[in-house]
Amino acid sequence: MKVKEKLNKGRPTISFEFFPPKTEEQEKHLFEVLVELQAFKPDFASVTYGALGTTRERSFHWIKVIKEKFKIEPVAHLTCVAATKDSIAVQLNELEGMGVENILALRGDPPEGATDFTPPPDGFRFAKELAAFIKKNKPSFCLGVAGFPEDQTKIGYLKEKIAAGGEYVITQLFFDNRYYFDFVENCRKAGIVAPIIPGIMPIVSLKQIKKMTKICGASIPVELFDRLEAPNADVEALGVEYAIAQCRELLNNGVPGIHFFVMNQSGPISSILKNLSF
Repeated sequence: MKVKEKLNKGRPTISFEFFPPKTEEQEKHLFEVLVELQAFKPDFASVTYGALGTTRERSFHWIKVIKEKFKIEPVAHLTCVAATKDSIAVQLNELEGMGVENILALRGDPPEGATDFTPPPDGFRFAKELAAFIKKNKPSFCLGVAGFPEDQTKIGYLKEKIAAGGEYVITQLFFDNRYYFDFVENCRKAGIVAPIIPGIMPIVSLKQIKKMTKICGASIPVELFDRLEAPNADVEALGVEYAIAQCRELLNNGVPGIHFFVMNQSGPISSILKNLSF
């Protein structure tokens, strides 16, 4: 089933994002994570796609596992990084052959150490170009795009991605709900009517979240940061507690769903969902 159809069921959706494991041990762990999180009956689950296409084979493998073994609707990530039009066309055919109906079209991050994004010859410079190519060549795919609540200057560009074929939006992670609410309000004023699903990442490691926020440009509220850095702080417990409160406020204000950046860990997500009513 397409994500846009899930979003029209009159209730908030639950969705997860995983990354493809690199080792046999990590594969076993992800399988166990999926077993636990399957119990929450997610509406869909996405699988990330590594820089330079390095995880394509593993990403598509786990897309297939999620769909066939766990009966969860998969969303495949496709990025502009190192992607030519021919290579994307091949991947679209492969995904179509697997029965996948949903794609998240992203520009993707430059390789580590690079300061600028440089597309390959006959590639895509912007996510809107990738989205338009997908819709032109495989219009049956349901297409999602990314939104950035802490960067209001990108709303005009988001509108272009929607015009290119985006049918729903998943936001970058954020920790202050005001960013999301203001973002949605300004998107509506700009004429964007597509559902905007908030992306939530529970904090489980201070080192990890510092790295993630640096990469994506998100910020951590000072009060929360101080609590996380306090001596003997139980970072994961604080992160789960904060995410529960954050999700409750979002749900109480009528969000179309919540997309959890799982980081391939089931414990924090399970604790959060057991405390929420969808």
